[in-house]
Amino acid sequence: MKIRNTAIAAALLSAAAISAPATAQVSGIATADTSVAIARSKALGTAYQQIGTQYAAVAQQMQAKRQEINNLNAQLDTNKDREVTQAELDAAVKAKSPVLAQIDAKQNELNTLQDPVILAQLYAVEQIALKYEAAQQAVITAKRINVILSPDAFVWAPESVDVTAAITAELDKAVPSVPITPPAGWRPSRQIGALYQQIQQLINAAAQQAAAAQQRPAAPATPAAQPESR
Repeated sequence: MKIRNTAIAAALLSAAAISAPATAQVSGIATADTSVAIARSKALGTAYQQIGTQYAAVAQQMQAKRQEINNLNAQLDTNKDREVTQAELDAAVKAKSPVLAQIDAKQNELNTLQDPVILAQLYAVEQIALKYEAAQQAVITAKRINVILSPDAFVWAPESVDVTAAITAELDKAVPSVPITPPAGWRPSRQIGALYQQIQQLINAAAQQAAAAQQRPAAPATPAAQPESR
């Protein structure tokens, strides 16, 4: 499988972590983001949680395999700055370091482990995407929209023109849950592959923001007011 997920653990984070902006009734021109609408859907969040449970043991194996790869990469880090530079990589290639072959072998093992996880996620995304057009049309009709443009088409617009959340609400009604086991021989289309990668970027970004928020020191507590002395 050509599609690789570089952060499976973050991908298993619930899609609910992606916050939604305020919405309002609009008419005429609107904007919507397909990947955001699907990423926020309850069906995708539930599907990813189910996949995380089903492949929990595999996730542990993948984490161990990543650690093995990191340990091998450390052997190429000759100046011990915890970063393998292009110069260090070139030197390893020139020296025909056996570590390079070991890293390739471990990466192939990691890919084999994560393939069924990614395939399950892709299948869940496809099942929701199949309902997207109908969900979008329901919003177009309800809000009497004439044109829906991509967010990139706007230099500025009020939040009320964004109907992404409304489409997500329609998706939640149309497809409250999806299967996570694809039929034998199933493979995603290029369009679904591209959509999946966009969704993973959103989920990974949400995970990074959550991790950064946890690392920030808590604000010092405001001392209680003391009674005035008489």
